[in-house]
Amino acid sequence: AQRHSGAAMAEQGRQRMADDRRDAGGTSEHARPGDPLRQHREEEVGRELGLHGTLRLRRRVAVLGHLGLQHVLRPPAGPLLGQGPAGARAAVPPHAGRAAGNYPMASMVYFQCVFAAITLILLAGSLLGRMNIRAWMIFVPLWLTFSYTIGAFSLWGGGFLFQWGVMDYSGGYVIHLSSGIAGFTAAYWVGPRSTKDRERFPPNNVLLMLTGAGILWMGWAGFNGGDPYSANVDASIAVLNTNICAATSLLVWTCLDVIFFKKPSVIGAVQGMITGLVCITPGAGLVQGWAAIVMGILSGSIPWFTMMVVHKRSRLLMHVDDTLGVFHTHAVAGFLGGATTGLFAEPTLCGLFVPVTNSRGAFYGGNGGMQFLKQVAGALFIIGWNVIVTSIICLV
Repeated sequence: AQRHSGAAMAEQGRQRMADDRRDAGGTSEHARPGDPLRQHREEEVGRELGLHGTLRLRRRVAVLGHLGLQHVLRPPAGPLLGQGPAGARAAVPPHAGRAAGNYPMASMVYFQCVFAAITLILLAGSLLGRMNIRAWMIFVPLWLTFSYTIGAFSLWGGGFLFQWGVMDYSGGYVIHLSSGIAGFTAAYWVGPRSTKDRERFPPNNVLLMLTGAGILWMGWAGFNGGDPYSANVDASIAVLNTNICAATSLLVWTCLDVIFFKKPSVIGAVQGMITGLVCITPGAGLVQGWAAIVMGILSGSIPWFTMMVVHKRSRLLMHVDDTLGVFHTHAVAGFLGGATTGLFAEPTLCGLFVPVTNSRGAFYGGNGGMQFLKQVAGALFIIGWNVIVTSIICLV
């Protein structure tokens, strides 16, 4: 059929050339070689023949690629629905345990310094437009000393929450929940921006925002993947889950914008990306890929609902001028990530991270329900501590 169609197209092209030559005042034997109409027709026919050949080649390559992929996945017929070996490839790979870190202490100091710095940057997003620089210079060392370090050491430094079994793989509580709550509290005490600034706050440069969002997403792979302190299976799972959850959350947020506002939003897509990254952070190396998808669906919908619906109906949320919505994108998403980690944490991966034996998410039965309660209790401690300490610093 392809040969016949090619021959028909070639014959049609030759007929067009003959017609053009007759229109130019001569037959095919006596047409003027420099006739511009003839040259145009010849070029058009050449393009059509070349396009036809390219399409035929593309079909052949597609067929060969499809057959080759089938043989790679499952010789000789390809993967089948419910096939055991194919499904096993998506499971947690076998491993002997968490590798011991082999790095200088200077690397650890810088790594943890960046965590502390990013927490303050996120907190500052709630206070943009009216925070005095001298007051900020006083606030930063006090808040780091009396608020951040308490949460960080209680969950990461072998503190009481860690020993109890609360899981925060890469800072969902230490960084995002604390920055969102502290930023919201500080915004309450500092007060709102001027009415003019609150009513008209357009984005300055969407292109630069997208550039920053891309860098942020790329850097988050090191943010979560670096927490095992070695290039092992746990780190690979963390990086993969980070991208899965972020992509899912971005799509869900964008779909909700389209459904309720009739059009997608670039800023909304970036917000969805951020909430997905925040949500997966507490359990990046502790959950399976399917759980990362579920967490992405939740992180793309629940923070969207709190920002677009609850915020407009709550007097407290409307009163507090959270400039960049850090409460919704980081506090809500961080709490959601910690709670869902208590639901979906995989027992084998928990054994690499949590000192408490037989730790698991509630989805896996056993004592998983207790793990969920621990996650909620740990979040309440971080929330309460940040509210109290931040309030004292702002008032004093």
